[in-house]
Amino acid sequence: MIYHVSFPGLGLDLTLDRVAFTLFGLPIYWYGILIATGMMLALLFAFRYARSFGIDADRMVDVILISTVFSVMGGRAFYVAMAPFKYESFAQMLDIRQGGLAIYGAVIGAFAAAFFVCKWRKVPVLPMFDLASMGFLIGQGIGRWGNFVNQEAFGTNTTLPWGMYSDGTYAYLASVRARLAEQGVTVDPTLPVHPTFLYESIWCILGFFVLWAYMKHRKFHGEIILLYIIWYGAERFFVEGLRTDSLMLGSFRVSQLIAAVSVLAALALWLVLRKKYQDKPLMIEYTVLEKRDGKTQAYVCTWPLTRTPPTDGEIRENIERLRAMAAEESADGPAAYWIAFGGGGQKAAEKEAEGELEGTQEAAAESEAEKAPEEKTAESEAGPEAADAVAEVTTAEAERTPEKAQLAETEQASEKTQTAEKTPEPETEPATGVEAGPETKPAAEGEAGPEREPATGVEAGPETKPAVKGETGIKTKQEADDGTAD
Repeated sequence: MIYHVSFPGLGLDLTLDRVAFTLFGLPIYWYGILIATGMMLALLFAFRYARSFGIDADRMVDVILISTVFSVMGGRAFYVAMAPFKYESFAQMLDIRQGGLAIYGAVIGAFAAAFFVCKWRKVPVLPMFDLASMGFLIGQGIGRWGNFVNQEAFGTNTTLPWGMYSDGTYAYLASVRARLAEQGVTVDPTLPVHPTFLYESIWCILGFFVLWAYMKHRKFHGEIILLYIIWYGAERFFVEGLRTDSLMLGSFRVSQLIAAVSVLAALALWLVLRKKYQDKPLMIEYTVLEKRDGKTQAYVCTWPLTRTPPTDGEIRENIERLRAMAAEESADGPAAYWIAFGGGGQKAAEKEAEGELEGTQEAAAESEAEKAPEEKTAESEAGPEAADAVAEVTTAEAERTPEKAQLAETEQASEKTQTAEKTPEPETEPATGVEAGPETKPAAEGEAGPEREPATGVEAGPETKPAVKGETGIKTKQEADDGTAD
């Protein structure tokens, strides 16, 4: 069908043919070409920025293809359910070549299908929704020009310079004039109308560039989809009030109701989440799955939003390094390895390691403090054999700390006095008033007598040990008791 379109206020006159060309006798419509063009541009954008959202492009293709099918089904089902007339057959309901797709039905169908496919294909849901929102703005901005070629989706009469008139607008308004009058809307088929498709196209393209510029500043996953709902819903609420082909629910326009509810809900949720995450940097997670020896190994790459996504070479290099490390270990590796790109992740790991080290040192100090009283009690119960060992340790400490020297000497003398009282004194020559130096020897040289315990009040040097006849140098008392004396 050919339409003669004019814009009286602008002095423009156009001739539009709905059919672009014929292929094997099958007409190919401009509407389909424009929809396909918008979809292809949206796909190119998605492939370009998939990694920036932490999405694997190969698995994303499955989500897009399946969601596209459900988008068409949802758009058609929504329109059929709300259509102001009855279809004569089921085949007529399926025939979309004559138009009849509701955008909100298409959006709901696409996102509902995408949710389940994302779960199946291990694609992060919210980042996928964010990326899909950008694609929807591209597709809607271009696809709305298909309405222009079909001369549909226009509004009521207007005197604005860009008012549009065609034989298509005249025929449609003449057919629905009585129904619109029942709704309180008065139209004149001979006058120009609002090109509402143009309003929506401009709004969606503008929204795409606004959100594109904002992508690097988003604070949480799912923020772009919320902003898309707010942006598109605000425009649709007002533009829908101008249209003459609205789907009705009683006396209410369905698209206006959906737009109002969705905008309010999305705005409230966005304000809450924006406040919650305003001081937290958004981290991107990109998962690489590898199958080796019948097992699936996951490598989760992370980086801050402000950083440029890592290249394939950088990711591959880190995976090879981790693979080499895993090969050196006999045990099975973890189910997933984490690879942090950017300074934030490395600094966080270092801080965490420092915290663990400090905690370990504190725990060791506490453990030593708890053991000290127990060791002291055990030493007091050990008997005469432990007295000399305790004296040596105490004397060594006295060397390091002058303030402790006097206390150590007093404890040493007291312990040896107690030992002397409990153990019979061997027959030795008295050493009255003699101070034992660092290398004190028995009084009578040549006699193999047991070593003499120092008398009460005698000061012991820091390394004082009894000597044993017949040996060169100094041996401990323990060695002498073991039978080394002649």
